[in-house]
Amino acid sequence: MKLRLYLDFIKIEHTLFALPFAYVGALLAGYLDFKLAFLILLAFTGLRTAAMSLNRIIDREIDAKNPRTAKRHLPAGLISLNEAYAITFVALVVYFTSAVLINKTCALLSPIPPLIAYVYPYIKRYSCICHYFLGLNLALAPLGGFVAVTDSIDFLNKGYNVFLLSLGVLLWVAGFDIIYSLQDLEFDRKEGLHSLPAHFGERFATFVALANHLLFLALVYFALEYLIVAAFLAILISAEHYIVHFRREKLDYAFFHLNALISATIFGYVFFRYILASAL
Repeated sequence: MKLRLYLDFIKIEHTLFALPFAYVGALLAGYLDFKLAFLILLAFTGLRTAAMSLNRIIDREIDAKNPRTAKRHLPAGLISLNEAYAITFVALVVYFTSAVLINKTCALLSPIPPLIAYVYPYIKRYSCICHYFLGLNLALAPLGGFVAVTDSIDFLNKGYNVFLLSLGVLLWVAGFDIIYSLQDLEFDRKEGLHSLPAHFGERFATFVALANHLLFLALVYFALEYLIVAAFLAILISAEHYIVHFRREKLDYAFFHLNALISATIFGYVFFRYILASAL
């Protein structure tokens, strides 16, 4: 029972949604064996778990005030604050240990992602660029996969396509986080929290989200150089924005299911191309 609560607390399904981008970065770098794939899995799961746990810990008082989030684990007392800290500690141990085992560059850079994850929950108290900080969290995944393979940060020469994809991921995540924050527009205004919808209104926020997603599609096209993939992603993005405008009650579906399908599509194409290249 407790294990189920812990997995729900850290939203383990979000890890499965985000993990493919770490593998995409590794595959675009040209190499992935079982040992490296396992270490990336451990590192990413540890980091993602710590990030979600920190977010819940830092936001627990805000979550308690918001009717939409008041039933989350910490406000509702389903797990204790000490348990949440313990989950964070164990997750960080797994993450840092895995980074050290991967290579020297990963070990040296390993403090950066947890620091960004720690800062993110505080940003919305001061600025509506918080959506882009969340995007940065996931945008590091492809870059991390590249570093895991190459033991370098030479993105401009060897990994320009990984860099372009990471920038696209940043904009994509920021876009759908803007969409998701529409649910809390009035609450954010009341509490003085800084989301794009709370600052500039729903119409402008949805326009910015759409602009982000159009840029995401362009960057994916230039990163992967395959029009069919970009076209299919455009269909999914269009469905997401249709739901925002005409089926708002399905917003959770747009946020989780459609975005998971976008993630799987990009990974599936890159993995297929990697297997094909290995066979030739």
